[in-house]
Amino acid sequence: MSDSLVGSMHISAAGMSAQRSRMDIVAENIANAESTRTDDGGPYQRRQVIFETISPQNSFSSVFSSSLQGQNSQTVKVAEVIKDSRPPQELYDPSHPDADSTGMVKFPNVNTVEEMVDLNSASRGFESNVTVMQASKRMFLKTLELLR
Repeated sequence: MSDSLVGSMHISAAGMSAQRSRMDIVAENIANAESTRTDDGGPYQRRQVIFETISPQNSFSSVFSSSLQGQNSQTVKVAEVIKDSRPPQELYDPSHPDADSTGMVKFPNVNTVEEMVDLNSASRGFESNVTVMQASKRMFLKTLELLR
């Protein structure tokens, strides 16, 4: 397989992995949008995925292709998952089991509309990387066909 095809497939795979992690975190946020009590004691805190660009020499593609190191290509990985620092939402509901002495309940800082937008964005990023990988595969197969 040519070096550029290996590189494009590696970059696409890394992008798909990163976007999949983002979709997992968004799903976790949506699932906990009403969780007023966690093991940490308090409402669930929204989480975000932070991406980081890396050069091929720091990744496994350098094992397959030393010529990729000379190119200016970069790929992506999940650097960390952080908690959103926005304060929790407070609602008055004295009948809620987690209400404080004034009847206020702290709810997670999760906005489901915002999460759905993030999910849609991550899904489109994943699909874009799948398209690139499929195009690379077609080019490789066409190259093999020409060499026969």
